[in-house]
Order: sequence, then structure tokens, then C-alpha cells
Amino acid sequence: MKGLVTKMLFPYDFEDLKQQALAPASGEIASNVYRARGYAAHTGEENVIARAYAIRELFVSHRKHLYANDRFAGSVRGLRDDFSKEELARADKICEAYPERWFWLNSDHYAANYAHFLPAGVEGTLAEIDASLKNWEGDAEKTAFLRAARITMEAFSEMILGYAEAADAMADAAANEDDRARFADIAARCRRISFAAPQNFRDALQLLWMTYVAFAYEGRFAMAFGRMDQYLYPYFARDIEAGILTEDDVVEDLASVLVKIGERCVMTGGDDVCNIAIGGVKPEDGSDATNRLSFCLIRAVRKCFIPGPNLSARLHRNTTDEFMDACLESIGTGLGYPALMNDEVNIPALLRMGYALEDCRNYCMVGCIENFMQGKQPPWSDSRFNTPLYLEYALNNGRSFLDGEKHGIETGDPDSFTSMDELIAAFTAQIRYGAENHIKAFDSYNNVADKENMQSPFLSCFCDDCIARGLDINRGGAVYKSAHAACSVGIASVADSLAAIETVVFRDHVVTLGQLRDALAADFVGYEELRQKLLDAPKYGNDNDVADKYAIWFVKIQAEIFDEYRTYDGGRFYVAIASNVQNVSAGREVGATPDGRRAMHALSDAASPMHGMDRSGPTASALSLCKPDYTLVACGTVVNQKYTPEMFANPEKRAKLGAVIRSYFLMGGQELQINCVSKDTLRDAQMHPENYESLVVRVSGFSAYYTKLEQAVQDDILSRTEHF
Repeated sequence: MKGLVTKMLFPYDFEDLKQQALAPASGEIASNVYRARGYAAHTGEENVIARAYAIRELFVSHRKHLYANDRFAGSVRGLRDDFSKEELARADKICEAYPERWFWLNSDHYAANYAHFLPAGVEGTLAEIDASLKNWEGDAEKTAFLRAARITMEAFSEMILGYAEAADAMADAAANEDDRARFADIAARCRRISFAAPQNFRDALQLLWMTYVAFAYEGRFAMAFGRMDQYLYPYFARDIEAGILTEDDVVEDLASVLVKIGERCVMTGGDDVCNIAIGGVKPEDGSDATNRLSFCLIRAVRKCFIPGPNLSARLHRNTTDEFMDACLESIGTGLGYPALMNDEVNIPALLRMGYALEDCRNYCMVGCIENFMQGKQPPWSDSRFNTPLYLEYALNNGRSFLDGEKHGIETGDPDSFTSMDELIAAFTAQIRYGAENHIKAFDSYNNVADKENMQSPFLSCFCDDCIARGLDINRGGAVYKSAHAACSVGIASVADSLAAIETVVFRDHVVTLGQLRDALAADFVGYEELRQKLLDAPKYGNDNDVADKYAIWFVKIQAEIFDEYRTYDGGRFYVAIASNVQNVSAGREVGATPDGRRAMHALSDAASPMHGMDRSGPTASALSLCKPDYTLVACGTVVNQKYTPEMFANPEKRAKLGAVIRSYFLMGGQELQINCVSKDTLRDAQMHPENYESLVVRVSGFSAYYTKLEQAVQDDILSRTEHF
């Protein structure tokens, strides 16, 4: 490979690249204009073939944008261009005949099998398609799919060559020799990887980034990079050993690519939550998989300091102190990355779903925290399940406190319940009824989807065994079946409410259940003394078994109920104890609750204790949080904690925090993510947002610019318990 790799790394300005990548975009989103050209030219052909040509036009025709300080080619700025409203309207009309999948129909939130694709390259992938075409000769449906896959892969190759030409033009126009050489290097790299498999780190990173850009042009969000430190490591190790690159060079390369994830926000209005998994164990033997590239990725994401690259660190009992400290140092910058994931829980949870052990050990995350079999299952989907709502129905015989209408089933007047067991039985019946309707709503979309005419030939090239089987990723091509998660909201709201009922109603006999129902229906107006007693009852997050036992029950009953269901293709329904930021919106659906919360206020956040109620310190909080059996939760959980910045500035304090996290994980905690921005800073940012435009905080499964969050979400973050 002599002559294909250069040791020289040409000068560039990272801060200027970042500024340009995050700069506002002009023009209109033109994706449908390009798609429409492909559809119009192939009207009457098989749907999957027409789609392939639409993808081809999208890849080949979009404007190939390069920044003045680019180190690697590939940008989504070409999504926007100057087309007239008439052209856009005509294109939209043509594309209406070819509806696209969306999140509930398994369109994105996917981790491609880069460990297979990078060594194969475009050349190897086309060879696999040709071999499968020969194998399925005579099967019209499968050969049509494979022809479509070939069209899109060839178009991907042309797209990369288009960026090579754009880099050539930038080199010709360059004002100095360094810039000219840098763009000539980009052009040469793109020409190599447009067909041949990459042979060095920078070529592999370029092909990886081009694949992400192609997915973005298709309109796919949250396309995870998966275990980047594993599949890029062979290229990294060879180049480091040969003296071609240093670790500092690799950090610069990674940062100059990952910072461009921020483009999606200015192009489409929303951050792209692209998860990167680092650390963890090796699939073949379960030994520690952390390597030097893991550390480079932490440094690169810190350098970017934007919400986009959602970094997740997989920890286990043999994780080194060095890796733990590097993670905590990064979190301590205020970025909130990486989120910390526990292999000791996640791997058994995935095994329970029926996956092979090696695949479970090789899991990654998509979106926020969702556990995923990289490159072996259809794209992810999930939905919110508002569990506290069904406690309301159990306490009001199926009716809402907010509108008085019947939304649940009749489970009896609360005055007829003589024990917690009878109330729990009514609550369980309401949850079962709610789960049945929840699944029916999900199935109403999936079971009517026109799967034959909604195929994804390009995406399918990155999933085992779509090419070999000659089947689309959502039509049986993937090794594993689809999975869908019910994200159960309000574990602490439920645990605290049930503990309050046990204490105030059945132990202390302060009121009857009927009287409690009346107080809840009145939103505690006229019942302030009762509300205070409910607030004083035991709360989840303080290592108090009166409350904690109901969190244990919450997880068990969710898993027991959703285990009964299957997706459209026979896949599993997972449980997630997570809420994104929807604990705020879910709270608006729920009247006053027995924990003392007033009507329509936010519910508890994800798997965390209710804000301000974990008053016994971080150790007691951790002891509560690890009591539920999270091996029943295959999707994952979100536990948000807040520590003062001083906790991370001092190496001794970081070490103590690391020890607490290790103990928490060994006792069964599943996930942990930490904010370390002080309350004073957050309050000042609310009052003077113009001074904090770059303030990044951990929200719930993702990070975001604090001042861009709606006020209710800002307040929810502010109200989290701050540990010292």
C-alpha cells in the first residue's frame, strides 16, 4: 500500500470548522426534488427499483459541500438548495406516491454492521450482491430487491467520487500550498474508498463518515456508530505502530468528523442523537475490550463539545480505573458524556430476549440508551407508557381526575379495598388493560404498513443477512426479528404513591382510600394537611424498603405484562424505564397523585428518584436504585444524577465517585448519567440566555443546549437533587 498513506497531516482550523458546521443554513430542503427525478424516470417499474433510482438521484445529484477547513469530506449542507416553491411542490406530489417509513415503522435508530462493511468496502459489498443474485436467480422478488441494492451501492460509490471532484475544485482554488495539499489528500482518499476497501485509519474513518452522510440524506436520524473503538481499532493500531499517526492526530481526525454531526440541527431544527459505544467486553470471551482508541474517542467528543455525538461507555467488573477516570473527567466538563452503561446487567437482559451470547456481548446503543444488536436486527422503535395514569384509574374506578371521563376499566370503588394487595390487584388490572390498548395502537401502524412497497435497499446492505437472504431489512432479511420497547414512565411517582398509601391509609389510618380519592380529585385544595402527610411518607431513593419494594414491583410487573406480546414479525417487546423528557408531558395527563404531587405537574424522571426526594445522600440513592431487577429491562434505563463541578475537579473525589459507581453497578444498577453544571449557572442561564448559548447539559438519555430547551424541561433539570 506504499503511496496510499501519508504521514503528513495538513494544517486546519478546528474552531473555524466547528463554527461553519453550526452556522445557519439557507435554501430549502431539497431531498424530494432529487428523489422525484428518480421516481419520474422509472414510473411503472417495481416499487423497490423505483426507490433505488430515487436514492441514486439523491446521492448523486445533491450539492457536494466542503468547508474551507475540512479534513474529511461529507456534509449534509447539500440537503438545502435554491429551488422554487413550484419545483418543491411538484416533487412533493410525486413522492407522495412512494410513502416513507417513520420511527414506529422501523426507519432509523439503527447501528450498521460497520465491522463487516469496512473490511468489505463498496467492492466487496457489490461482490456479495452479485453472488446472491446468482444464488436467487429465478426468484423475481428477491432478484428485484438485490438489483435495487446494487443500484444504491453503485450510487453511493458515485456520491463519494462526487466529493472527490469537489475536493479537487477546492484544491485548484486554494490560496496556499497547505490547503491545496489538504484538499488533494481528501480527493485521493475519496477516490480510493469509492470502490476499494480501506487499508488505513483515515480511509476507514472517511468511509464510515460517508455512510453516515448517505443515511442522513435518506432522512434517517439517530443512526448510531456502534462500537467504534472496536471495528476501527485494527486500522488505528496498524497506523500507530507504523508511525503514520499519533493518538493526538487520531483525536483531531475524529473531532473534525464528529463535529459535523452538529450540522443536522441547523439543517433540520433538531440535534441528531448518534450514539457511539466505547469500552465493554469482547464478544468472543467476555474480556475487557477497552483500548487506546476508546480514550481517543472521549477526547474527541470533549473537543467537539456539542450535543450530537451521544457517547456511551460500557462498564463491567474488570473496567480499569484509568478508563473510569477518563469518563468522569469528560462528564466533569459539563458535557454530560459519556453515559455509563453496565454490561453486568445489560448482557443478561439481552440474553433473556433470546440472542446469542456473542451478540449480546457485542451490543451497542442507538438513540439515547436503547440496547441494540449492531447490524443484526431491524431499526429500533419505542413508545411511551404512562404507568401512573393507571394508578389514577385504579383509585377512581377507571375514570380520570382531570376530565371525569372513563378511560380505564371498572376495578371497584376504592372504599371497597381493604388492603394494599387489593389495590395492587386493581392497579395491575388497569396496567394490563392499558398495555393491551398500547400494543393495539402500535400494531395498527405496523400491521397495515405496505412492507413490499416500503423497502430500504441501501440500508439493507448494512444488515446481516439481508444480501445473502435477498430480503429487505424489514421483511425478514435481518438475523433477528424486530424489537419495540414500552418506555414506562414514573417509577418513583408510583413507588412513592404506593408507599404513601400504605403509610397514611393502611398503617396510620389517617384517611380512607375513598377520602384520599376525593383529595386527589380536588388537587389537594382543602386537603393541605393530608398532602403534607403524604409528602412526609417514605420516598424512593433513600434506601427505605417501604418505598423501594414498590419500585421492585414496578419493574417486575412491566416486564411480566409486556413479555406476553410480540411484534408484527414475532419479535420481542422490551421494557425501558426511561422517559426522554416526556415525564413533563406525561405529567400533564395525570391528576394529583398520592405522593403529594399536584395535578398536571411533571412525573418522576425516568428511573431516577423524584426530584428533591432522595434526601439521604448519593449512597442511599444508589442503594435504592439497584434494588429492582434490571435484567428484566432489555431496552435500558435512564438514571439522572447531578453533582457539583467540584466533585470532578479533584482527582480524589473523582476516585471516590468512581468507587460508588462501581458498587452501584455490581449491585445491579443498569445505567447512570451525570450533570455537573451548578444550579446557580442554570438559573443565570434562564435569566440571561444570551450569555449561555453554548451551555450543554445532560437532559435524559441525550445532551442538549440548555437555553434551547423549553422552560418546563429547564425547570425539571434544575429541580434534580444536587449531590456534593
